Amino acid sequence: MSGERLIYLPLGGAGEIGMNAYVYGYGAPDKERLILVDLGVAFPDMDTTPGVDLIMPDIAWLRERLDRLEAVFITHAHEDHVGAVAHYAETLGKPIHARSFTANIARRKFDDLGLPDDRVHTVGAWPEQVQAGPFRVGFVPISHSVPESAGLVIDTPAGRVIHSGDFKLDPDPIVGEAFDETLWAEVSKGGVKALICDSTNVFVDRPGRSESDLGPAITELIANASGLVAATTFASNVARVKTLAMAGEKAGRSIVLLGRAMRRMIEAAVETGVLTDFPRTVSPEEAQDIPRQSLMLLTTGSQGERRAATAQLSRGKYLGLEMKAGDLFLFSSKTIPGNERDVIRIINAFSEMGVDVVDDSSGRYHVSGHANRPDLERLHDIVRPQIVVPMHGEHRHLREHAKLAETRGYQGIVAVNGMIIDLTGNAPSVAGYVETGRTYLDGSVQVGALDGVVRDRIRMALNGHVVVTVILDEADEALGEPWCEIMGLPETGVSRAPLVEVLEEDLNQFLMRAEARTLRDDDRLEEALRRIVRQTAQTEIGKKPEVSVVISRLR
Repeated sequence: MSGERLIYLPLGGAGEIGMNAYVYGYGAPDKERLILVDLGVAFPDMDTTPGVDLIMPDIAWLRERLDRLEAVFITHAHEDHVGAVAHYAETLGKPIHARSFTANIARRKFDDLGLPDDRVHTVGAWPEQVQAGPFRVGFVPISHSVPESAGLVIDTPAGRVIHSGDFKLDPDPIVGEAFDETLWAEVSKGGVKALICDSTNVFVDRPGRSESDLGPAITELIANASGLVAATTFASNVARVKTLAMAGEKAGRSIVLLGRAMRRMIEAAVETGVLTDFPRTVSPEEAQDIPRQSLMLLTTGSQGERRAATAQLSRGKYLGLEMKAGDLFLFSSKTIPGNERDVIRIINAFSEMGVDVVDDSSGRYHVSGHANRPDLERLHDIVRPQIVVPMHGEHRHLREHAKLAETRGYQGIVAVNGMIIDLTGNAPSVAGYVETGRTYLDGSVQVGALDGVVRDRIRMALNGHVVVTVILDEADEALGEPWCEIMGLPETGVSRAPLVEVLEEDLNQFLMRAEARTLRDDDRLEEALRRIVRQTAQTEIGKKPEVSVVISRLR
């Protein structure tokens, strides 16, 4: 029908790496039927999001249009694509479609939250398709660093869209399906309106390497180790975990899985049949009775996560196991930008123990799960889309990918979070903008980025905190002197007197001369007391702390 349009709207993952959430819509403007592709998380850091457990995309725009949302489709089981599904399941209330391994991981997340997992539906690989309003969606296998990854073929009345998902062109990924160029050419041969494409490694000029390339180097490294060996990688990289475990087994070592995520991923891979012939493992308790030189630990925490097994080993014992001088620790992973400080802290802690640490700097023990620039060019030429829309990357990645597409004869457009792209005509166009942002999982509660919770936490961390308590009698006069409690501040300032006493003296002096109208008005009194504390603290310690004032009145 004329007047209907096909739109693409990223709510997360476009202009950043992580927190992926992509909306597709078809229909009359502002009445489109919608599907959501992926619903992931990003991870906090102590500098910008202290105390936060997870960062999720703000789906307020989608929440206001739930009557138009048909379904959710998950491309693969990485946390930045599936991590928020269970947290938003009750809000969305829509069916969730994924391949077997990804569905298994999603159901485990529902179980963790005590939610029924019957909304998660397992879908077979292409040519099976799911009807969702005006969309027919199929999962086309593609290689990545987690089993059963898929691109999506999204058929619409305006033409076929292919959403690549995260991918690499790996002919031998060890676990999961190899890249099948014939299959991808087959799904593309009728003409593709738009390819929405992974941009993570667009700046890497060499072709990507296969997961199978790593086996010999890892096997040699472990065979030559004399003490206990431990290795960490992304728990979801089941193929790498298998390569590491097989290398340990060849060296005559017993394999120990340390970390909940590691055990869950292996269990899910075995349950769904994507992982076979995995070496026998022993529990941490059984490992106590095995000689150290006959052990290999596979640990979570390759990005320096403080509570993961790797970090705990670097701080001492973990489940009765510990690293000692002469042991070997392998980081078979790439450090994600932003995590360098945490990883280096762990490496130095191991070094202080006398542990030999091997990282990815040589390129011998890790390969990326994302397509490099020549691989992106190859996929473009297999699919031959009318339009290339870069996704999954920082702004510089998206812009470079769009330029790459245009230099090779394809139309390209940069689409960042909140940008509605109209794909209907012969050229893509920006059809509007929506507000996007972040939602924090803080303990068991979801809070908005603009709610002030994290902002206040940062301000308290930076500036310290003072609690002032004042009691007033029936005549609105101070009953005794005010008292202060300080947190996160030096005990003494430049006057050499206790900071608490200096603050209390200045507050008492103010109360003794305060006007009656100030003493009668809680808001006016609170503001005056806060100002005095901040001024006195600035003079004494050079900081203006956060101040909470408690006013009690006896009536």
